Amino acid sequence: MRQEMSMVQKQTLGLTLGPRMIQSMEILQMPLMALLEKVETELQENPVLELATDVENPPNAESPDWAEKGAPEPHTAEDGLVLEAEGQELHIDQEGDCADFDRLDRLTSLSGDWAEAMGDSKPSRGAVEQASDRQHDLMQNLVGRLPSLQDHLCEQVTFLNLTPEDEALLRYLVSFVDASGYLRTPLPELAASYVPPITDPGILEVVLEILQKLEPKGVGAQSLAECLVLQIPQKEPDADLMRILITQHLEDIRHNRLPLIHKKTGFELGPIQRAIGKISHLNPRPGAGFDSTPVQYVVPDLFVEANDQGEYQVRLTDGGIPEIRINPMWRETLRDPDTDPKTREYLKRKIQSAQWLEEAIQQRRSTIKRVSESIIRRQRRFLEEGPDFIEPLKMQQVADEVGVHVTTVSRAVDDKYVQTPRGLFPLKRFFTGGTTTSGGEEIAWEKLKKRLQELVASENRTMPLSDDDLVQKMTAEGFPIARRTITKYRKMLNIPSSRQRRIWLENPPPSPSD
Repeated sequence: MRQEMSMVQKQTLGLTLGPRMIQSMEILQMPLMALLEKVETELQENPVLELATDVENPPNAESPDWAEKGAPEPHTAEDGLVLEAEGQELHIDQEGDCADFDRLDRLTSLSGDWAEAMGDSKPSRGAVEQASDRQHDLMQNLVGRLPSLQDHLCEQVTFLNLTPEDEALLRYLVSFVDASGYLRTPLPELAASYVPPITDPGILEVVLEILQKLEPKGVGAQSLAECLVLQIPQKEPDADLMRILITQHLEDIRHNRLPLIHKKTGFELGPIQRAIGKISHLNPRPGAGFDSTPVQYVVPDLFVEANDQGEYQVRLTDGGIPEIRINPMWRETLRDPDTDPKTREYLKRKIQSAQWLEEAIQQRRSTIKRVSESIIRRQRRFLEEGPDFIEPLKMQQVADEVGVHVTTVSRAVDDKYVQTPRGLFPLKRFFTGGTTTSGGEEIAWEKLKKRLQELVASENRTMPLSDDDLVQKMTAEGFPIARRTITKYRKMLNIPSSRQRRIWLENPPPSPSD
């Protein structure tokens, strides 16, 4: 086999995504709060951008008092370009790159207001009030730090009458308790990692017993069974039976194999069911109540409201996004033939970036509005009669109607929420597949799931419906559906199998196969 090098000319057709298109797609996919953060960041990083509400009297380059408003005039000195900013003089070498312009950007954006930073003019009253309102809203929305599980346990340790050595060991064990309240690291490993190492692990076992007596009950357990046993009240009449069921028959309880438990333990079904009912009230994750994850509030991107004629109208809730504009002063500086070439190149990049951002935001508004209007037109019954009447809808149908690619629809609805007369829903909620009934009617999968729930809720729990029984009943009602689909939807709805749903009687009749 001979290897050789050669030059070949080849013509191909492909699509290359430019920075402008990438930014447009990213902004389209952003939810409202992320877009707000993006705009705020751009306002800080791009000096040519400003809030439209901050300028009560927009600057006019032709005004005779333009030079008196504090706008600096860059001029060239022997050692480079000199600009004044906040009382400091920057010398930018003509032979250097744009790094000094970026430094100028950071310096002059410290105040957040170019007019104030570049001259003697003061920010407008509206700008000051708006900044104050934002600061107030930020302080109001700060979430205070909630006490963690370790904080709660250490607080209890301070009230115990322990020797300094035992208290140090107890706090050491507390530091290894996870968010669920379990001590999953083996004691020999904990003893070896302690400083100095503990040669007798029995010392830690004594301290562990103290830890397991703290609140919440069950904390410090090393397994699920131990966690549940620790929570059994001392004066519980069924304590012995509960311990037997927890330590020996948790898997049988999960699969509802009560006759097998009755056969192995000798207890009657009545006491077994009563003990299982009490076990179900125990907490398998005692530390979960101290989860400090803050609640994520959903801000709707859209509002859907009915007008006087009964037609549903879509309104975007992007009023919280600041209105931005490009400062005309910098456009004039860019067009000025006397402007230094490096200054012109710097301003050109910044103005271009600002224009792309403005256009991307406008395109986002237009695309989301058109896509959501198409969705609402097709899901009118959902809004009027409720979620049970959702229509089968695919993204491709909306894309064809709006005249965009299906991926654009996907980005437009991703992580977006709409406030409707029926409640708050993610936009993706309105897209669902479906099937055709025996009568030729298209029906959404959501309706089939609801009917499945109704059948299970009305069944005889002593003789629950198997998946095959559910298939027969659904088919008889005109909903042809496969058994594997029934099983999939049952699991999606967290509906146990027929054996797990069964209620056992003292003298149960033979059960059908599941």
